Amino acid sequence: MIWLSKKRYISFMLLPSLVVYSAYLILPVIIAFYYSLTKFSGIGKPEFIGLKNYLLLMQDPFFWTSLKNTIIVLAVTLLILVPSSFLLALLLIRKVKGGNVLKALNFAPAVIAPILVGLIWVFILDPEIGFVNVFLQKIGLEELAFKWIGGETLTPYSVGIVESWRILGFIATIFLAGLTTIPREIYEASEIDGANKMQQLIFVTIPMLNETFKINVILIITFCFKIFETVLQLTNGGPNHLSEVLVTYMYNVTFISSEYGYGMAVAVVTFIITILFTGIYMMFTKKRAEN
Repeated sequence: MIWLSKKRYISFMLLPSLVVYSAYLILPVIIAFYYSLTKFSGIGKPEFIGLKNYLLLMQDPFFWTSLKNTIIVLAVTLLILVPSSFLLALLLIRKVKGGNVLKALNFAPAVIAPILVGLIWVFILDPEIGFVNVFLQKIGLEELAFKWIGGETLTPYSVGIVESWRILGFIATIFLAGLTTIPREIYEASEIDGANKMQQLIFVTIPMLNETFKINVILIITFCFKIFETVLQLTNGGPNHLSEVLVTYMYNVTFISSEYGYGMAVAVVTFIITILFTGIYMMFTKKRAEN
């Protein structure tokens, strides 16, 4: 009986959080799904058209281009960010003079507004005035002065690099927090068993941070599928939608083309794809842990 009353008390205490969660997450998804079933320009009454927007979406080459670009951004960001942020955390956990200052500087890009991050990297990667191409031309390597942003081929890779730089400190800080939770006694025991530093890293540190790796990968997936301001500043999805990612494409069809119903269909599909990617990754890691 005491257990039941305690359970009711916990449920009662969680109720306000569930209401807020529903209001700010679930309700907008439901509203977006409703509008995705309509033809709506933002003015007048929505016209119910069923799944027509989703059928159009499957035949829309710009949607598939934006999905491809988003997946490229995700792949590049994962490949760069997971190892680099982990190595950065390993460096930051060492007790050195000025360590706290280094930790603060490491986190600085994460607190810069993404639109400003995009602007900073425009001056670095712009094909005409960007530092990279100007520098390459100055040293006689004009053949390496590529169109880093504004084209279809290299733009998603450049966006992945920019996004990696932007959230490097954030992800490294989570790794750093995980490293501080590993008991020192485990390392001491492994030293007694004859393990060197590399063996400790492979067989102690990385396995102990399994959940931290999982959290960071899920965060990176979420960040990449909702990336918006950086791409908007770098290319605005151009030329001709060739450098769009899912969220910029949703923004353009919704607010620039005033196709609210179609834009909400893009939003719902983006939400579903994000959930699928996250779910598949969690299933993979769970099966791997069981094996």
